[in-house]
Amino acid sequence: MASSRRYECDYFTATILEWKHLLSNDLFKDIIIDSFRFLVREKRVMIHAFVIMNNHMHVIWHILHPHQRDDVQRDMQKFTSQMMLKQMRNNYPELLPDFYVGARDRKYQIWERNPLSVPLWSETLLKQKLDYLHNNPVRAGLCANAQEYKYSTAAIYNSGEDIFGFVTPIYL
Repeated sequence: MASSRRYECDYFTATILEWKHLLSNDLFKDIIIDSFRFLVREKRVMIHAFVIMNNHMHVIWHILHPHQRDDVQRDMQKFTSQMMLKQMRNNYPELLPDFYVGARDRKYQIWERNPLSVPLWSETLLKQKLDYLHNNPVRAGLCANAQEYKYSTAAIYNSGEDIFGFVTPIYL
């Protein structure tokens, strides 16, 4: 039977524009890791779990008061977009045309608009999302065992050792 305890976590998914595989390059994944590290250090969020795939990412996080979910999500996506575009301009200019949108408010776009954010209101839902994100690399054929995937918290949940230095696991 599911617990009636209220969890104050959100499951957040952001997708690269048109599902392009920009995040296949670990340099771009590291930008997201650095952003997570900053958000935790600045006490905007607690990161409980994440996975960064080749074209999207999932994170289970708790937005800390007085910060608002929409603001944190927007700021994280804006910062990572700016850093990814900077890397493209400096090191991968051939990628820039793939992200040109020529919109009134921006020339380039990295993330799809309207990311998914789901409040995790029960232990059952939290466990489901935790299992889903940790097993995502296995389902995608990127590894045989979830703990092997470098850009995931699965190994932390297995060993208890926080290799990233900013994760607060939730053990159910």
